[in-house]
This record gives sequence, structure tokens and C-alpha cells, in this order.
Amino acid sequence: MTTAQGTDIDIPTEDGIADAYLTHPGDGGPHPGVLFYMDAFGLRPQLKSMADRLAGAGYTVLVPNLFHRHGRAPVLELPEFIDDASRGGLFQHILPMMQPLTPEVAMRDAGAYLRRLAELPEVADGPVAVTGYCFGARLSLMTAGAYPERVAAAAGFHGAQLATDAPDSPHLVADRVTAELYFGHADHDPSLPPEQVQRLEDALTAAGVRHRCEVYPDAPHGFTQADTASYQAEGDKRHWAALLDLLDRTF
Repeated sequence: MTTAQGTDIDIPTEDGIADAYLTHPGDGGPHPGVLFYMDAFGLRPQLKSMADRLAGAGYTVLVPNLFHRHGRAPVLELPEFIDDASRGGLFQHILPMMQPLTPEVAMRDAGAYLRRLAELPEVADGPVAVTGYCFGARLSLMTAGAYPERVAAAAGFHGAQLATDAPDSPHLVADRVTAELYFGHADHDPSLPPEQVQRLEDALTAAGVRHRCEVYPDAPHGFTQADTASYQAEGDKRHWAALLDLLDRTF
């Protein structure tokens, strides 16, 4: 592991400036790029710490504020530790910010994030990886389908609503994906019931996508987030092993 160097940057999008966190190894050289999609609680110290860990493993990581239309991060005032009692109140503010982020809008933003990665001297030439958490896992899959020429690997953890009956469900991009995919599902997750887990698996298999989908036993939604009551150390450790294995194989 090397020392990570992080900074805040701005990314021009069609709808204004998106603020973001950029972190990379401190050796001065270019490294494979990773687009890191936040969970619903937003860009905060926990996600910056996770991005720094990826950077320490040899990657240049960009974590955009997906709620940039509502202000710069932190868009919400969050407690240091998000317990079950505070979760409901926070989502009263989060849901109105998530709803305008339609697939069309999100993928338009994704194009801006990918262009910015390609411009950065800290990022090596060639395709990049994408990883995402919670609703960010949806965006990870959608980005792999929308930009197959740019995405070589994509991962998602405790993803929500990945394979619904909606006409714009993320699993419907499977036939456009050329990247290798990995998904680590939460075992106890009402946002991704067993029928959606199976529908995603079936769609990826039918499309011939290289992939692995695993259900983490006894893991709640949000198991990777150490600043929440949903954190599960065993699931988090497994998530890091799977993610780094995917990236190491790809780059």
C-alpha cells in the first residue's frame, strides 16, 4: 500500500459544476482510474476514506457529489454516526434529491465524470473501472451499459432496485455491457429481494456478461459503511477482497 494524496476538484457538467473528491497514489505516476459512486448519504469522510484505501492500492479514484444540483458536499448535515433513529429523518431530505436523478440525467453526468477522468494526468490511458454502493451500485451497472468502450470493470455492493419491472431498470442494459462485473448483495435487503437477485443473474447470464453475483450471509443493506449502524465487518472485509481482486485482474 502506498500513501494516498486527496484533493477536492470541480467537474463541468451540462447542468453546472459537480464537486468531487480525487485521490491517487503519491508516487507521481499515472494509475488506472476508478469512478466511485457514493451511497445515498452522500460524499462525506467515510467515502473519502474508502477512496483513499483504493488509491493506496494503486488506483486514481474520483468520487463525485451526485447531488451537486442541490449544493456542494456535504449537501446534508450528517451526524458523525448514522444510527437507526436518525436514518428516517435523513431520508426525508435525501429522497427529494434522488428522485430527479433519472437514468437519463445520471448517465449524462456519468459522461462528464468519465471525460474528467480521461483528462487527468494522474489517470493512465485506457478504460477505467466503476464501483458503487447502495443506489450507486445501480449507477455502476448503468454506466457499464451506457459507456462500454470506457468501462472495463464494474462492481456494486448492497445495491438497491437493480432488477425491477420498470422499463428503465438497470438490469436491462446487460446486452450492452462488455466489462466484467461483480455484485455483492446484502442478505437482508428489502431494496433487493431474492426475485430481483435472480432476475439480475438471469439477465447477465443470458447476455453473456462475465460476472459474479454473491449474496453475503447475514449482511444488512449498507454493510460496507463504517459510519452507519448497518456496518458489518465481515461483509466489509469480503467486499474489499472482491473489489481489489476484480481491479487487479482487470488492470
